[in-house]
Amino acid sequence: MLPRTMFGRSLLIIVVPLVALQAIATWIFYDRHWAAVSWRLSAGVAGDIALLIEEMQGAGSDTKAARLLEKAAAVTDLELKVKADGRLPPQLPSRGTLLEEQLTEAMRGRVNLPYRIETLGDPYAIQINVQLSEGVLTVDVPRNRLYSSTTYIFVMWMVGSSLVLLAVAAIFLRNQVKSLRRLAAAADGFGKGRPVPFFKIEGAVEVRQAAIAFMKMRDRIQRQIRQRTQMLAGVSHDLRTPLTRMKLALELLHDDPAVEELKSDVAEMERMVHGYLDFVRGEGTEVPVETDISLLLEDMAAAMRRERTPLSVATPSEYVMLVRPNALRRCIGNLIDNARRHGGHVWLTGVVVADGIDILIDDDGPGIRPADRDRAFRAFIRLDPSRNPSTGGIGLGLTIARDVARSHGGEVILETSPQGGLRARVHLPH
Repeated sequence: MLPRTMFGRSLLIIVVPLVALQAIATWIFYDRHWAAVSWRLSAGVAGDIALLIEEMQGAGSDTKAARLLEKAAAVTDLELKVKADGRLPPQLPSRGTLLEEQLTEAMRGRVNLPYRIETLGDPYAIQINVQLSEGVLTVDVPRNRLYSSTTYIFVMWMVGSSLVLLAVAAIFLRNQVKSLRRLAAAADGFGKGRPVPFFKIEGAVEVRQAAIAFMKMRDRIQRQIRQRTQMLAGVSHDLRTPLTRMKLALELLHDDPAVEELKSDVAEMERMVHGYLDFVRGEGTEVPVETDISLLLEDMAAAMRRERTPLSVATPSEYVMLVRPNALRRCIGNLIDNARRHGGHVWLTGVVVADGIDILIDDDGPGIRPADRDRAFRAFIRLDPSRNPSTGGIGLGLTIARDVARSHGGEVILETSPQGGLRARVHLPH
């Protein structure tokens, strides 16, 4: 139930103590201040009524009593009138509010006559009826005689100032979290092989340290990739040159069974060298571009059909995302090569999922046992114990495919195909 973001949790750290402090302060104020003030106001009203009744009983005549009511109404802000020969109305059920309870207690202590207390629609406008010998004294007590607005003013000021402080804190927290979000986006993009330009290092000291460490790590990784690519370019040249000379020398020799065997060995060596270089190169220098995955799959399917590969393709109408197209072609191409090598038909399918796209390569071959699927991704591992090049490669196809998928932030997963063979699922996130 707690917030998952740093902004939400930081805001919660501020809000919870603030709300707790306000609740405690409000309860103490209401329990102490409001109760004390309302008691004094109720006691004042009850005292005025008791004094008025005492003066009326000593007035002696109705005329003096009437003038006394007029003077009392002008001085006390109470609406006073006497109903001659009146009787008290039946007691209505009380709401049990603090104001009524305190007013009842004050009247009980100061007026030794029967009385009834009624609310007039407004809980803070009350009518008090007192039974006198000559009738019923009706006292309409206005709102300002029983109610003090200091409680609500206090609560409103406290809540208002807290909201202002909370807004200021939220602005500062958002600025602090913004730098973390920028760093997380840069790390996520770099993990997916996308270019990460230099971004402004800002925020708290710890956030700045993390950003500086990330930039240094990015530079080290990119420098290592460049050095590896340059080294492999030299190795490629050094290995291909003697192989080319050997092929040329063998072509100049006369036809001989031994020469044919040497030619086969040289061709196999050249194929293995190309496979090794493809594995370690990793397409590290290719720039990601916006690519329509559906169109890319259609192009690959057309190329495979030209090579007489029995293949069925089903793709979404359009799905554009940032990828390295040549590397992705190599990834899918390796998986299709494996499928057509071991099966009679290949199914290539693109499925849009919640966080990206899944590319499915199915075949109807013998498949791979679940216990051997993780081992199949290891470099130079072939599940065919014969190591016969005519039945497979050098054990790098799946390794290269998974390396390319992971460089895009995705993954390659081997599953059982509904066609009866093996399914390779390439997941590419947004």
